Amino acid sequence: MRKHLLLLAIAIAIACSDAPAPPVPPPSSASSASTAPDLSAITYAPALGIDVAAMSRSPRGVLYRDLTSGTGDPVGAGKLVAIHYVGTLPDGTQFDANGPSDPPYEFRLGAGEVVPGFDEAVTGMKVGGKRQVVIPPALGYGAQANGPIPANSVLVFTIDLVSAR
Repeated sequence: MRKHLLLLAIAIAIACSDAPAPPVPPPSSASSASTAPDLSAITYAPALGIDVAAMSRSPRGVLYRDLTSGTGDPVGAGKLVAIHYVGTLPDGTQFDANGPSDPPYEFRLGAGEVVPGFDEAVTGMKVGGKRQVVIPPALGYGAQANGPIPANSVLVFTIDLVSAR
């Protein structure tokens, strides 16, 4: 019960802020892993350019592909990263974006400030890099809808790493 109250308090605090990043969902259970969608069986909008066969898979199931490598050291936990991104559903519906004309979105990598799959997707990028990622529902919002994002949604992002310190 205490765990649920803490998660509810965090969700309320994040929902009341102006931050564009998604709130952290409740931790996924072992049962949700067994019901996870097969990301390679999903039909992606052609405009997204998703080629699952060309993507790598993280240990927890995030698919990623570097479109541009970037330079310098790969970023890891504890780094304050600044990014531009576009978030869509597999059908191509855009639900969020932070483009080049916007100030970059900043968050501390690995600190739980974004959904777990997003932290995982940015880890290992290099400044100047551009990465395409597909996040399974258990590492996104899970069974909870969030604004225009339906419950149990697969999330597709294109992420540009602007800076890291």
